[in-house]
Amino acid sequence: MKSKLNYLIGISLKRKIKTKWFVVANVLIALVIMAAINLDSIITLFGGDFNKKTTIYVIDETNKSYELFKSNIENATLLGMDKKDNYKVIKYDKSIEDAEKKLKEKKEKGNIVVNFKDDKETTIKSIITTKSFLDKTDYTILNSAIQNTKVALATMESGVPNEVFASINSSAKIERVVLDKDKKSAEESMDMIMSTIFPIFILPFFMLTLFLVQMIGAEVNDEKTTRGMEIIISNVSPKTHFASKVVAANLFVLLQSILLFVYGVIGLFIRKLIGGNNIANGSFDAVLDMAKEVLKSGVGEKLIYIVPLTLLLMILTFIAYSLLAGVLASMTTNIEDFQQLQTPIIIISLIGYYLAMMAGVFEGSIFIKVAAMIPFISAILAPSLLMLGQIGIIEMVIALVLTIVVIYLLVKYGLKIYKAGILNYSSTGLWKKMYKALKD
Repeated sequence: MKSKLNYLIGISLKRKIKTKWFVVANVLIALVIMAAINLDSIITLFGGDFNKKTTIYVIDETNKSYELFKSNIENATLLGMDKKDNYKVIKYDKSIEDAEKKLKEKKEKGNIVVNFKDDKETTIKSIITTKSFLDKTDYTILNSAIQNTKVALATMESGVPNEVFASINSSAKIERVVLDKDKKSAEESMDMIMSTIFPIFILPFFMLTLFLVQMIGAEVNDEKTTRGMEIIISNVSPKTHFASKVVAANLFVLLQSILLFVYGVIGLFIRKLIGGNNIANGSFDAVLDMAKEVLKSGVGEKLIYIVPLTLLLMILTFIAYSLLAGVLASMTTNIEDFQQLQTPIIIISLIGYYLAMMAGVFEGSIFIKVAAMIPFISAILAPSLLMLGQIGIIEMVIALVLTIVVIYLLVKYGLKIYKAGILNYSSTGLWKKMYKALKD
């Protein structure tokens, strides 16, 4: 029996791997992953420049605004991210007409002219000139800098002593007090990590799950359509055939997972080799730096048990999905019927995926804690909640135990349905047949 099982597993794997489709698909996937990681460098190659600073030309007709405005720009931050390196402030001594002509030059694309004028009612007024529409980030920073400049000038002109003005204009001292001693300072960055880095791991798992279900259904229905199933079952038991499909599909998914990881490592190595640009205002490298800080902190210690538990739960979930897909596929006669049956599986996977993406929104909710222990969706939901500290190891262990129970039930009762359906070529009374098989 063991030799027959190994033979069927080998045949099934060869059918998946030794095909032009597998080679072409993986070449395309590898290119997409590497291109995504090095997207900024690719765009730069075709004329883009993410390292170029936005030049702000300042025409100061007030003779007192330039230095204050420049200081505010150099201290600019947005959503906690330092933005001073994105801008270069230059005092422009020519007229506004000359500045407008300058902005129309190709090399000045994206640059800005700020013209300060005196105003009796509001101290100063400003005119922002650009060639095209201004980016919201740039406008937010410019607006803040101009407002701060106006406040500083109004304070100075009100006769406030220099010492008082310096005190007003200086940054406030902020001292943090965290009452929950169990929380680490690096955990404040976890929401960004969970919304950026974690989906990189959640999405492949989600896609591989759908691919696994579709692959088993297609293979079983192909054997039934070509009547090859009768020949196979006459030589091996349905139990052996069922096991071969589950093992082969999971080995293939494991191989594909390793390949995806390798493609990502190669992409990062290429980025390191050629040097990445500051795409999206440096957010790519900023997230990587933040991830390193989290790993160095106490939060990083969680990975010692989170990673093994997550991998184990994912493997068990893959097995559960493959068993369920095999059972459903045995009761159908063509891929169209199976696609209708797999709809609930896809919906369950989608629910788990979106709950994992929005895990931070449900903090403290009993609903999300219970959902993290539900088989089939726990593999992508529980690890994210465990990382966020919303559940503990006990809930993770419960999720593992429940998934094992589901696997046991699928093996015990699913095999009965598989035996009854594997040689059944009728597409009518599907649920009645499944119920009858369970009773026998």
